Amino acid sequence: MKEAVFDIKNIKAIIGLGNPGQRFIKTRHNIGFIFVDKLSEENNGSWREGKNLLHSEIMLPELKKLLLIKPTTFMNDSGSVLPFMTKKGIKLDDILVIHDELEKPFGTVLFKFGGSAKGHNGLRSIIQHAGADFWRLRFGIGRPEHKEMVGDYVLSNFSAVEKEKIDTILQQSLDQYF
Repeated sequence: MKEAVFDIKNIKAIIGLGNPGQRFIKTRHNIGFIFVDKLSEENNGSWREGKNLLHSEIMLPELKKLLLIKPTTFMNDSGSVLPFMTKKGIKLDDILVIHDELEKPFGTVLFKFGGSAKGHNGLRSIIQHAGADFWRLRFGIGRPEHKEMVGDYVLSNFSAVEKEKIDTILQQSLDQYF
């Protein structure tokens, strides 16, 4: 059984979930891409192209190598990056997936091990490809008032108020855990 406390020392790869393309760069659904981009930049990483993904290898201050992944498929096929990690000898429980979380208020950042997709298509794809036993870093984005608005909400840009706060939230998360 996995211990209940997240420890970066146990992680070999981080998958940031998002959608490729200019239209989605600053959307709520792309918080995973935004996070790994910032982590790569702060640790002098550079992105390289692979099959269905971009990857960057960084060294954390404790001289720990970490592989960062951005699927270049759309969210619904995020799990297609898992064979790349399997070839590198990275097991599912060595992975941290960064994603947006509708069920948490904006600004909430929480770790979780395992569980269901709860309607998140990127998580669903990973679970379908390999199972649910992986770490998740969930960035709360809040939920729109009406259920039928969810699709448009997650694919819309952060509000002006959220934009003012997002860099601080990301930096605090990086400083605390990485």
